Amino acid sequence: MNTSISLSELADRKEGKNLYSYQKGAINKIFKSFEEAPEDYHLLYQLPTGGGKTVIFSEIVRQYLKHHKKKVLVMTHRIELCRQTSGMLTEFGVENKVVNSKANLDDQAQYSCFVAMVETLNNRLNEDKLDISDIGLVIIDEAHYNSFTKLFKFFEKSFILGVTATPLSSNIKLPMKDNYDELIVGESIESLIENEFLAKAEVYSYNVGLTSLVVGANGDYTVKSSEDLYTNNDMLSKLLQAYEERAKGKKTLIFNNGINTSLHVYDTFRIAGYPVAHLDNTNTKKERKKILKWFKETPDAILTSVSILTTGFDEPTVDTIILNRATKSLTLYYQMIGRGSRILKNKSKFTVLDLGNNLHRFGPWGADLDWHRIFRSPNFYLDGILADEEIEENFRYEMPDDLREAFAKSEDVYFDIKKTYIAAVRAGESSKVVLERSIEHHAKICVENSEDLWDALDLAKQLGDDIDYRIHRYTKCISKSTFNFVEWLKDDYRKKLRAYLRSNFDEVYLKVHGKPPED
Repeated sequence: MNTSISLSELADRKEGKNLYSYQKGAINKIFKSFEEAPEDYHLLYQLPTGGGKTVIFSEIVRQYLKHHKKKVLVMTHRIELCRQTSGMLTEFGVENKVVNSKANLDDQAQYSCFVAMVETLNNRLNEDKLDISDIGLVIIDEAHYNSFTKLFKFFEKSFILGVTATPLSSNIKLPMKDNYDELIVGESIESLIENEFLAKAEVYSYNVGLTSLVVGANGDYTVKSSEDLYTNNDMLSKLLQAYEERAKGKKTLIFNNGINTSLHVYDTFRIAGYPVAHLDNTNTKKERKKILKWFKETPDAILTSVSILTTGFDEPTVDTIILNRATKSLTLYYQMIGRGSRILKNKSKFTVLDLGNNLHRFGPWGADLDWHRIFRSPNFYLDGILADEEIEENFRYEMPDDLREAFAKSEDVYFDIKKTYIAAVRAGESSKVVLERSIEHHAKICVENSEDLWDALDLAKQLGDDIDYRIHRYTKCISKSTFNFVEWLKDDYRKKLRAYLRSNFDEVYLKVHGKPPED
């Protein structure tokens, strides 16, 4: 769908009851389904983060209560969403009661709309403390979370409307098609960007070796295996380098998989002299409020966090999102990036730095996904996602910009280990010649950009990441990759490169420059 937005509508955007054309269209579709379907129909509505799902279902609640004599219940899975939803409903003139753990329900008969967290509601219903006999419409925010499904048994005669940005269940064993009869797909990310409702993401992906990660029972990478990888010095250095290359001085939100990782990230940026804060679910409400206030008011602030800010958090001034983690969850991928997509007068784009191969796994944020097909056949979609081994098989090392400048006189600094290995095998040669030829190539590009041997040796020291990449590719080719063997190869390669330069510098220099080096 690609609705045309008038210039006057763009100019008059306001919060509250002023709905945009695509939002009105969604409401009409939903009410049409509501009027035509059975009273126990389950309808799912998809709209990207930032498209105004809460605005849409708040208007639906307002209209429903105006034209029907039954009540409405809105369910959320987080306390922040509960408060935000209640506030939005109030803006729409809908008086509502929040059903939390401390709520007194003696006055429940006075209300036609309730907002509740799923676990609290489950407890109240099992204790028979909330009268739901007159609930005609149930709205479920972030419906892809499966925690809601246990409550469906209480609402067998209610119309259920689930809303989500990604109609893909958080549990692959419980597909959404089993709980919803129909999916309505809303405005696409591409259209929302084109019509200036969302900012455009400029994504930079940094290749990361993820084969050490372990997938847990929930289908995503375990916190422990992620912590082991993302707290090592190489990954922390890569993160800091990526920030300094693409996001230095910009307001930055970093997502991690694990509190320990986030604390390591905090220390790394603090020691480097950058304004940084850490936030996780162990912070008190007072601490969280103070940190988020600082983040909002500090133009170059860096906030490192664990998934606590993926939903229920809205800070339009965020300029950069860093995915300092890998995920197998399409929903989480979209949620994390979506935190930077809010638009402002002076903000039409934002930066995403991906250090988890997520771009390779899921494709660009805002790609033209067939949500209907994903809803109907989630396993077909999930089975089509590339495994980490397949992703890494297609990696190609790219020198960082500042290092590439040091090798500016070399036309091509890339060396294809796999291609060289295949050619060697076909020629009946030993696999060792692959590393020998790689060393010759490294020596050549060092000499091409040097005036003397000492310059070349200094450049060789800066090739650490490229050397490590080539060694990993080589060990995959020979199917021998024990930790000790790989580490020995890396060290041996560096020694042989330095020895080769010392023994052959004059000869290589003459071949490269057409003249001997100056004394």
